[in-house]
Amino acid sequence: EAGLKYYLYPDFDKIAEHGVREVIFAAMGQAFFTLSIGMGSLSIFGSYIGKEQKLTNEALWIMFLDTFVAIVAGLIIFPACFSFGIQPDAGPNLLFITLPNVFNAMNGGRIWGTLFFLFMLFAAMSTVIAVFEMIISSICELTGGDRRRLIPFAVIGMILLSLPCVFGFNIWSGFEPLGKGTCVLDLEDFLVSNNILPLGSLIFLAFCTSRYGWGWNKFIEEVDTGKGIGFPKWMRFYATYILPLIVLYIFFNGYYAMFFK
Repeated sequence: EAGLKYYLYPDFDKIAEHGVREVIFAAMGQAFFTLSIGMGSLSIFGSYIGKEQKLTNEALWIMFLDTFVAIVAGLIIFPACFSFGIQPDAGPNLLFITLPNVFNAMNGGRIWGTLFFLFMLFAAMSTVIAVFEMIISSICELTGGDRRRLIPFAVIGMILLSLPCVFGFNIWSGFEPLGKGTCVLDLEDFLVSNNILPLGSLIFLAFCTSRYGWGWNKFIEEVDTGKGIGFPKWMRFYATYILPLIVLYIFFNGYYAMFFK
């Protein structure tokens, strides 16, 4: 009961403490991260969807399922933490410290913990596949390269690029790139969440709405092919002028929160 209250009951004092602006920024940053907006993953998978359904229709399903999974995960994690008297956390601490302590405290925790991290492995690999599919597909289309020859190089590159994060928790633990208490993972998270995601989405927006890129008319023609819900035409002004300003605000606010607070 305490976990559900902590998770679902709104605490307006926390909003006042951190400010409405910070709460909205955190929510939008989470949306960028969980949907991989700006990295090309959604774009490359969207390009594989058949022409039978409109893309807006598919996008709404993705939003619904992503939100549903996130809510269900919270309904599991927070009551479990409070049931065993463990303080809920976020980020790497939640995954590698808080939840292992929960599994240690419950009956059959070794079995449930093993299953949990096995499923986390599947989730991580699906993310890796999504990111590398965008890179490999782009190289194949631009150069005419053979996918089977490119994948071994991608695997080697993935292993090498993963090593700094691994070393950040042991032999490089003294390296604190963003201040005291930070590690290599924090730096990588900052580069992706605060730079690649917002700037990538900004470029994507400009490409879809500007006559120097794809252009609005071709964008509408593509997303409205097939059956289902069409893209709202009234959003042209919003997507062309207002949304880029919101994305830029998220980008600069990330730097402000990181270095000036």
